[in-house]
Amino acid sequence: MTGPCLFARPRRSRRGAALTLVFVSVLATGAAAGTWEESGRRPEERRIPERVAAEADSVHRQKRADRHAAGPAAAGAGTAGEVVGRSGDRWSTAFSAREYEEFQQELDGAYVGVGLWLRQAADGRVLVSRVRPGGPAAAAGIRPGDELRTVDGVASRGAQVTDVVARLRGNAGAAAEGPPPGAGSRVELELRRGTRQWAETLRRAHLRDQNVITDHPDGPDGPTRIRVGAFSSGTGEEIRRAVRAASPRGGVLLDLRGNTGGLVREAVTAASAFLDGGLVATYDVHGSQRALYAEDGGNTQIPLAVLVDGGTMSAGELLAGALQDRARAVVVGTPTFGKGSVQLPSRQPDGSVAELTVGRYRTPSGRTVDDRGITPDLIAEDDAQDRARTVLSGLGGGA
Repeated sequence: MTGPCLFARPRRSRRGAALTLVFVSVLATGAAAGTWEESGRRPEERRIPERVAAEADSVHRQKRADRHAAGPAAAGAGTAGEVVGRSGDRWSTAFSAREYEEFQQELDGAYVGVGLWLRQAADGRVLVSRVRPGGPAAAAGIRPGDELRTVDGVASRGAQVTDVVARLRGNAGAAAEGPPPGAGSRVELELRRGTRQWAETLRRAHLRDQNVITDHPDGPDGPTRIRVGAFSSGTGEEIRRAVRAASPRGGVLLDLRGNTGGLVREAVTAASAFLDGGLVATYDVHGSQRALYAEDGGNTQIPLAVLVDGGTMSAGELLAGALQDRARAVVVGTPTFGKGSVQLPSRQPDGSVAELTVGRYRTPSGRTVDDRGITPDLIAEDDAQDRARTVLSGLGGGA
């Protein structure tokens, strides 16, 4: 689920060498806020109507934003910080050894937190957008729509959502090599629901991301809606299982709205659920072009509509663009974020890790995504899901 970086490890594939990539995208709150805010342009002024943050994947983004905002001299201790500071690359990232280990754990879907996703309303209030079932917040009865007024006594209204998330996680102001927040540590919240205001003490817990949620809004014979929040380890296979279980008659609504990116190998696996082999994307590394291919045997017959918006980023854009270019899906919604750059990690002598942009990826037809995004086949905003269901019925799906 996750920050402005993309890394690769050597990997074998049936069609030649491929890379296990990570497009960990910037949240709409502005993980690269240091870069954009210095120019006086906030990221949500690009295309994003409301700022959204998932607790599981935003803390490292905030640390990177802090470094960008502080400038090269404060880009982080150690060689990685110096490399990133010299690069002038807005998507570059410097990790301490401990941060990189935590980051990889998050890519595996594991984190310590309370199980909340947040969004920021136009008036600056921070609202709960989703509650993880079985997490501490759910056990306390916190619901979507509740206003999160303070975290450990610090007001949330008007703050960057990633700052609020960092406080929930216990990482706000933590030293790079200090002790990580632990399961069982306490966090004090003040909330409001309508006219009711109350305080809640939660204890953080070890959690795993729930990045794939499947439901049937029109009943078992209607469309199967597969909502994908990010691409962490196992996400692609979860999507394939959901497609295998979907009603052929109802079709699939693949909801990538607000998808914050993640492991590209998982996005390619997800594409394989709908394609019978073939090209998913190309990318270049230091000028050398590489390709990513779907596996054979996907369901090429089930009707498919893909929902996207301004919060659909990186690996989410790669998947949407592949399905659109391969004429496998109708894409519905608003233009996506536009983050199609490739980063690779480089471990430094002191153990720190620098991730720098080395290239760009392209859709199967050769379209670049960086700073452009994916334009839907059908533009729709508030009624996007209804429009997508109409599209599905025209493709032969629907109840």
